[in-house]
Amino acid sequence: MSGTKPDILWAPHQVDRFVVCDSELSLYHVESTVNSELKAGSLRLSEDSAATLLSINSDTPYMKCVAWYLNYDPECLLAVGQANGRVVLTSLGQDHNSKFKDLIGKEFVPKHARQCNTLAWNPLDSNWLAAGLDKHRADFSVLIWDICSKYTPDIVPMEKVRLSAGETETTLLVTKPLYELGQNDACLSLCWLPRDQKLLLAGMHRNLAIFDLRNTSQKMFVNTKAVQGVTVDPYFHDRVASFYEGQVAIWDLRKFEKPVLTLTEQPKPLTKVAWCPTRTGLLATLTRDSNIIRLYDMQHTPTPIGDETEPTIIERSVQPCDNYIASFAWHPTSQNRMIVVTPNRTMSDFTVFERISLAWSPITSLMWACGRHLYECTEEENDNSLEKDIATKMRLRALSRYGLDTEQVWRNHILAGNEDPQLKSLWYTLHFMKQYTEDMDQKSPGNKGSLVYAGIKSIVKSSLGMVESSRHNWSGLDKQSDIQNLNEERILALQLCGWYEDKVAVRDRVAFACKFLSDTQLNRYIEKLTNEMKEAGNLEGILLTGLTKDGVDLMESYVDRTGDVQTASYCMLQGSPLDVLKDERVQYWIENYRNLLDAWRFWHKRAEFDIHRSKLDPSSKPLAQVFVSCNFCGKSISYSCSAVPHQGRGFSQYGVSGSPTKSKVTSCPGCRKPLPRCALCLINMGTPVSSCPGGTKSDEKVDLSKDKKLAQFNNWFTWCHNCRHGGHAGHMLSWFRDHAECPVSACTCKCMQLDTTGNLVPAETVQP
Repeated sequence: MSGTKPDILWAPHQVDRFVVCDSELSLYHVESTVNSELKAGSLRLSEDSAATLLSINSDTPYMKCVAWYLNYDPECLLAVGQANGRVVLTSLGQDHNSKFKDLIGKEFVPKHARQCNTLAWNPLDSNWLAAGLDKHRADFSVLIWDICSKYTPDIVPMEKVRLSAGETETTLLVTKPLYELGQNDACLSLCWLPRDQKLLLAGMHRNLAIFDLRNTSQKMFVNTKAVQGVTVDPYFHDRVASFYEGQVAIWDLRKFEKPVLTLTEQPKPLTKVAWCPTRTGLLATLTRDSNIIRLYDMQHTPTPIGDETEPTIIERSVQPCDNYIASFAWHPTSQNRMIVVTPNRTMSDFTVFERISLAWSPITSLMWACGRHLYECTEEENDNSLEKDIATKMRLRALSRYGLDTEQVWRNHILAGNEDPQLKSLWYTLHFMKQYTEDMDQKSPGNKGSLVYAGIKSIVKSSLGMVESSRHNWSGLDKQSDIQNLNEERILALQLCGWYEDKVAVRDRVAFACKFLSDTQLNRYIEKLTNEMKEAGNLEGILLTGLTKDGVDLMESYVDRTGDVQTASYCMLQGSPLDVLKDERVQYWIENYRNLLDAWRFWHKRAEFDIHRSKLDPSSKPLAQVFVSCNFCGKSISYSCSAVPHQGRGFSQYGVSGSPTKSKVTSCPGCRKPLPRCALCLINMGTPVSSCPGGTKSDEKVDLSKDKKLAQFNNWFTWCHNCRHGGHAGHMLSWFRDHAECPVSACTCKCMQLDTTGNLVPAETVQP
C-alpha cells in the first residue's frame, strides 16, 4: 500500500483493536472515555472513545493488500501481499505463543513476480489463504496456500534466503501452492463462499468466476465489468456485491446469469464496498475523494431474490467526518459501528443510527423500531381521566352494531354508549324523520315525505305566507297575546322537535320559534341558527339542515372536529337523496370507514355495513369480485360479454342468462380463443346443459335435469384445483355420484374426495 491511501481493519475477534495499513502496520487499542479523561498520547476518535497506539510493524515494505487471520489463535497474525506477488505472514508483536512462532516470517512465492491484488482467508479452514495476482501468460493468477503444511524437500522445494541486505534472520520460503487457478488471467478480488469450504468466488479480468476446488478444471462464470471488491452478504450467503467504476452490482448466486440489481454512484469511481456484519442487508459504499458513505438498505428485499423481481432498496448517506475518507471498516460485533480513516491517517469512530420506523396499529397502539429494539405504547384501558380516542370509540361502537338498527333508529345512540348528547339528538332526529316520512307516505304517498329529510329550514321556507295571527287568552296571564295559527308545515316542524300539541317538553329554541315567531322572523332566525350549527359542527343542527347539501357541510365540520367518519357514514346513508350520496365528501367518509373496519379485521362488520349501504343506496352495490377469466388474455369472460359486444353483437348472442334464444358463447369474447371443453360432454364451456346435443336416455346420468327448465347452477364452470380438469357443474355432480376418480382418461385424481364438503348430504335429503 505504499504510495496509496491507507486502509483500516478491525480485529476479527478482539473488538477493541484495529490496524491501519499504509507504508507500515499500526496496531491501535480503543477504549471508552465516557467517565475518564483522555490519556496522554491517545487519539480522540469520538466523544466517547479514544485510540492508543500499541505497536508498529515496518518489516513488510511494498504492501498492496492485508488480511487478518480469522482464527482466535494466534490473535495478531496478518497476511501481507506485496508488489512482487509474495505473501508474507507477519505479527504485530502481541503473540508470544511458541506453537505458532514458526509461522511468523513465512513467505509464499509465485513462480513469476507480479503484483498481489487481494487476499482472503478461508472462513471454514483457517489455514487456507487465497491470493489474487496480476496476469502472467505462463502462470496462474489465483493461488491457494496452506500456511501450516508440513513441507519436506521431497515434496516442496525449500531454501534459506536472506530477507534483505544486512538482515541476519532466515525464513522458510514456500513455492508450491495447494491449488492453482485462473491461468493466463488476472484476479482483482477474492472471497470464499461460506456455504462450502471449497468454493471460491473470484473477480477476474473480464468475468466473475466460481471455482470449485473439487474439480479445478471447470468453473462457473458470468461476463461482467463489475469484478472489483467481491464480498458476500454474511446473512444471505447467496447474495454477493461487486463494483466497477461508479456502479455496484448485486448478484444472486442461484441465478448467476445477470445481476438482480445495479446501483449507480455518480460521478466518481468507487473505492470500497462492504456488507455490515451486524445488520441484515446493509451495504456501505465509498467513492473516491468523498466524505460521504452511502448506505443501501436491502432489509426489505424479498428472499429468495427472484429473477423477475427487482429488490427494493432504501438509500441513505452518512458523513462520519469533514475530510475526505480513504477507507472504512465495520466493527465485527458492535451494531452499525464503523471506523474511518482519512488520507492523513486521521481516524473517526462512528455509529450509523437506524432509521426509526413508526406505525399505528389498527387498535390504536403505537409501535416503533430502532435497531434491534421494538417499542410499543398502548392506551391505558383503566384510565378514565382521559377521553378515549375517536378510533377507539368507533371500534367499540362497531362491535355493538352501532348504526345498523334501521327499525328503531333512536336506539343507535344507546349502541354508541349513551354518552354523547349530540349523538342522542342526531339519532332521535333521524328517528322522527323516518317515522313521519312513513306516516305521510301511508296517508298520501309522494306528498311531503321527501320534505321531512330536507330539515326544518326547508320546511319553514315552504310555509312562508301561510300563517295567520290571532288573539288568545292564556291561563295565568292578565292580558291577551298574539300567537300564530299553525299550518301543517309548522306542525311538522314542531313534531320533529319532539313537541306535540298535548304535551310540550322543555326543549329548545326552534320549537319556540315555530310557535311564536312570524314568517319573516322565523325564517331569519332559522337561517342564523343553521349557520351557527354548521360552523360549530353541532349534530343537533341536522334537525335544521336535514340530509341535504347543508347537512353535508355541517357533517364536514363535525368530522373535522372529531374524526368520527362512522357516524357521518351512517347518518348520510339514512335518508339522503342520491345527489347528496354522490358528494365526494360523503364517499370519502364511507370509504374511510370501510378501510377502518378492514384494518380492525372486522370483516363481517364491514360486510354488514356494505349490505346496509346497498339497501339504502342501490347505486353502491359492488361489482362481482370473483369471475372466470380467459387463460389466454386474462380478461373476464362475463365482463367481456357485458361490456363491449364483439363486432356489434348484442347480449343475446353471447348466451347471457335469461336470453330467450338460448344462444351460447364457445370462445373468449376478448381474444376469440376457444374456451375449455367439458370433460364429459366435450362441448365448450359456456354452452348451456340443456342445449347439449345427443340428449338421449343414455345421457340421463350425465344430464341431471329431468325437467325442461334447468337450474342455473348446472351451467356453471367447475374444475378440480388439483388436476385442473372439469366441466359443467351439473355433469360433474352427476359423475361423482357414481365415481371417485376424475372423468378424464388416465387421470387418477380423486377430485371429490379433496373437497371437504363433497361428502356432505343436503339437509332436505336426510330421512327423519
